[in-house]
Amino acid sequence: MKNCRQGFSLIEIMVVVIIIGFLATMSIILISNVKAKANDVKRKAELSQIGKILTVSCYVPDAGSGTYDLIYLINELKAKDEKYQQAISKVWRDPKSGSETQSNYIYIVTDDKKCTLYANLENNNEPITLPTIVEPTPGGGSGVFASSSKGINNSVKYYQVTN
Repeated sequence: MKNCRQGFSLIEIMVVVIIIGFLATMSIILISNVKAKANDVKRKAELSQIGKILTVSCYVPDAGSGTYDLIYLINELKAKDEKYQQAISKVWRDPKSGSETQSNYIYIVTDDKKCTLYANLENNNEPITLPTIVEPTPGGGSGVFASSSKGINNSVKYYQVTN
C-alpha cells in the first residue's frame, strides 16, 4: 500500500505562517525606517532653503528677538509685503508633526542678530555633525546635533541652519 497524503499537516502550515509573519514584520520595520529617513531628507532640504533666506541677515520679527514657529514668520512677511505673498505660496511644515497652524520648524533670533532655524529629526541613527552643542544654538553652525531630551518626532536628533 502506498501512503498517499491528501494535504499539508498542521505543523507544515504553522511553519509557513510563522515564516510569513516574520518576513512581514521585518518588511514593516524596514519600510518605517525608510520613511523616517525620507522625512528627514525633506526636513533638511526645506530648512536649508528657508534658512538661507532667514539667516542671511537674521530676520527679526516685529515682536523682537525670541522663539517663533515658521508659520508665524511667513504670515508676518506676507502681511508686510505683497511680493512675499506671491513668492511664498507653499507653507513649509514638518512632514510628520506639522499642521496648518504649527509647522514645528522653529526660528530663534537673539538681540545680537544671531539666529537659527531648526527641527526635530525622526532617525535616531543620523550622524552628528555638531558635537559641541546639545540644544539649538544661534551662531552654533549648521548641521545635526543630539539633545538630552526627545523632541516632537520622538528623537534626540535635531537639524539646524544658522548664520
